[in-house]
Amino acid sequence: MKKINLAVVGATGMVGRTFLKVLEERQLPIENFYVMASARSAGSTLKFNGKDYVVEELNEHSFDKPIDIALFSAGGGTSEKFAPIAAAHGCIVIDNSSQWRMDPAVPLIVPEVNPEDISWHKNIIANPNCSTIQAMVALKPLDDKYKIKRVVYSTYQAVSGAGVAGWKDLENGMKGEAPKKFPHPIASNCLPHIDSFLDNGYTKEEMKMVNETRKILHNDAMRVTATTVRVPVFDSHSESINVEFEKPFDLDELIEVLKNAPGVVVQNDSAHNEYPMAVTAAGKDEVFIGRIRRDESVENGVNLWVVADNIRKGAATNAVQIAEEIIKAMNE
Repeated sequence: MKKINLAVVGATGMVGRTFLKVLEERQLPIENFYVMASARSAGSTLKFNGKDYVVEELNEHSFDKPIDIALFSAGGGTSEKFAPIAAAHGCIVIDNSSQWRMDPAVPLIVPEVNPEDISWHKNIIANPNCSTIQAMVALKPLDDKYKIKRVVYSTYQAVSGAGVAGWKDLENGMKGEAPKKFPHPIASNCLPHIDSFLDNGYTKEEMKMVNETRKILHNDAMRVTATTVRVPVFDSHSESINVEFEKPFDLDELIEVLKNAPGVVVQNDSAHNEYPMAVTAAGKDEVFIGRIRRDESVENGVNLWVVADNIRKGAATNAVQIAEEIIKAMNE
């Protein structure tokens, strides 16, 4: 197998460090490895596969050396500036920010859902929003089988989705300290407010879920709405997803479809209080689905409870899986 040169941009952040962990676990065939971050973190060291790597400052010349794939998680502004520079040098960028997601020239990829879209990249590939990724793993097999007509998302999102500052707000808030990241206390509280508000009354996070769902499932006419809520949980996003289909379904068959879907673990035994939970999904790469029940208020509706680790499957693992698909194509 051909070995690759790989860089992690934003390597010292929460997702960046998880990139390193997931890359180690999945043992990608890496020849030369580079870690990059802002000037603030440059010069520090990170351990990868038992070896210390000095963090390089990201600049206009970072991609003058041969790099095959770069995993970016350094914010939209950094991606906007440096992803095109990397791409111009022949490096394939897998970007975790929202910068490129809705660009029609950039594929938006969940490997279990639309890996075929990788083929038309122009050296930039977008990683979807964390809350969208886990929803897509759950919805794609159902869309294939029953054709989705409408989706209603209600999310319960962990503070780690807001980075280290979000995590600290919950940690410090439990000690009675005032919030620094969120506009209100998150300890013992729920905030129906993720990202900034838009003119239509939705938040950016809600519209990301709406627009990214349509793009990934190749259906611009799909009816989608969302309410996203920050909850006092450290890791793993939970989602209540209400789906209405064009076609009728048998509930037992629908559950079997999910059981056989890639990346899915069904936990749906209410008699034994078995259902997905944030504490059990944390640290894992699968998407957990339970509380599967017919929506009796419409003709062809179902309710799902979907939980996944937002830093792993919702960010780092999904990006590394995209890299694996690219490496597989390189070796064909």
